[in-house]
Amino acid sequence: MVRKSAMGCGYYVVVVLFLLIGGTKVRSDSSDHRYKSGEEVPLYANKVGPFHNPSETYRYFDLPFCSPGHVKDKTEALGEVLNGDRLVTAPYKLDFLSDRETEVVCKKTLSKEEVARFRDAVAKDYYFQMFYDDLPIWGFIGKTDKEGKDPSDYKYYLFKHLHFDIHRNKDRVIEVNARTDPNALVDITEDKEVDVEFMYSVKWKETEIPFEKRMEKYSQTSALPHHLEIHWFSIINSCVTVLLLTGFLATILMRVLKNDFVKYAHDEEAADDQEETGWKYIHGDVFRYPKQKSLFAAALGSGTQLFTLAIFIFILALVGVFYPYNRGALFTALVVIYALTSGIAGYTASSFYCQLEGKNWVRNLLLTGALFCGPLFLTFCFLNTVAIAYHATAALPFGTIVVIFLIWALVTSPLLVLGGIAGKNSKAEFQAPTRTTKYPREIPQLPWYRGALPQMAMAGFLPFSAIYIELYYIFASVWGHRIYTIYSILFIVFIILIIVTAFITVALTYFQLAAEDHEWWWRSFLCGGSTGLFIYGYCLYYYYARSDMSGFMQTSFFFGYMACICYAFFLMLGTVGFRAALFFVRHIYRSIKCE
Repeated sequence: MVRKSAMGCGYYVVVVLFLLIGGTKVRSDSSDHRYKSGEEVPLYANKVGPFHNPSETYRYFDLPFCSPGHVKDKTEALGEVLNGDRLVTAPYKLDFLSDRETEVVCKKTLSKEEVARFRDAVAKDYYFQMFYDDLPIWGFIGKTDKEGKDPSDYKYYLFKHLHFDIHRNKDRVIEVNARTDPNALVDITEDKEVDVEFMYSVKWKETEIPFEKRMEKYSQTSALPHHLEIHWFSIINSCVTVLLLTGFLATILMRVLKNDFVKYAHDEEAADDQEETGWKYIHGDVFRYPKQKSLFAAALGSGTQLFTLAIFIFILALVGVFYPYNRGALFTALVVIYALTSGIAGYTASSFYCQLEGKNWVRNLLLTGALFCGPLFLTFCFLNTVAIAYHATAALPFGTIVVIFLIWALVTSPLLVLGGIAGKNSKAEFQAPTRTTKYPREIPQLPWYRGALPQMAMAGFLPFSAIYIELYYIFASVWGHRIYTIYSILFIVFIILIIVTAFITVALTYFQLAAEDHEWWWRSFLCGGSTGLFIYGYCLYYYYARSDMSGFMQTSFFFGYMACICYAFFLMLGTVGFRAALFFVRHIYRSIKCE
């Protein structure tokens, strides 16, 4: 036992050390960000795409901009590639402290096809993104003049002059802004060849902002007073709602349980032959193992792993790893931590499956490995095919797919198997305070509202009501261009979600047992996880009512990947619900004397 706990501690130490090392690497760069006058500062063009479709992005030079003689791709980390970043050398020269006045990038004649491509891009509100010394630069490539009411009367203009304002503190770049000259426009409304002279200008300015605080500008947008007020209102609203409802349920539950204990104690003293009723009546069936116990154990294992993943992600967020525009850090962390925590899934699933007297632990382990990864892999295959068809940057290169496969084959799978073997050899027995009878009792006829679906609807609504205000900001960050950095508030909301899920599942489990329905195992898991279904319902509302997303690619990416995220929430919260219900059921049956 000591050896096993020592191994477990060592495993977690390795994980934490890896995360800490990874966190420091995220902040480092190949350059020390110090430059001399006239020295070249790296400027990379990243991508272009419709402003309202964040997943639909394309390479910068997919549009016929001026291309430097030799376009060089920047070597990118795994997370950057997963994020859809494809950095290439930009056509502008922004050397340190070198002001430029109306410098010509190139002169070119746009063909009819190139004019049509630019016009289509301007009509869809295409933006561009660049990185200068790792600082982001945004801007639109053109504008639409909608003075005419009919779309056929719209005028489309391409911006041809870009002005860069760069702020520096001594030998370091602190801030960069790009703005377009509203008077330097090219009319691209008609299908005809157009001569364009692309230009840019650069102005350097001094600032007192220290280098260490240059990223604060981007994180301050989500921490503005009116935003913070809404976030705190969200938390207070959640807390008040949760306290009132959970307090109400706790009072009822404690009073009812107290009466039950008194009644059963009195019944034991008064008449031993008196017929039992309520949850005590089914003491011989309440710990009867669930149907499909291999699937149940696999779901618990996957849910435990995803819960651990969420905790580690919050730790990294709270220590400041996911600062704004730390390209791909979140995706890298998700892949690495998921791979390293697969041993937890294997151990939990295999151990619980063996406690339920399961024999085929190898099949259970395979099911555990495929339960979440399987649907995620199928979704990825479909969406990556869509991205390839659109020639979008969201399509992963073959090399990246090979890297992910190797991580799965060399890290995730071996750790899953090792965890499964450790779980099988743990020899733990299921702790049931009452003996299970040979034959199950018949469950009485129950009203419709005590069925699985109505109970799931009741169980999912309360936790969802505690988080729905914060969900808008999460969606606007993930599926939009809003920056989210208030991780402390998000963590508080997550804790509230866990507490409410556990409590509502316990309450519904008690009412189910009181109605002499002993099949509570799967019900508690489904009720706990039902919040994931509510979140997916919110996806429909957000897409149609709160966003301007459109097109097959963006729609499929939004609903496809949100289905995977909501499924992860279902498994994670289902595990929380079942663990809370199991603790409660064991407690109440230990508290009474059962024959």
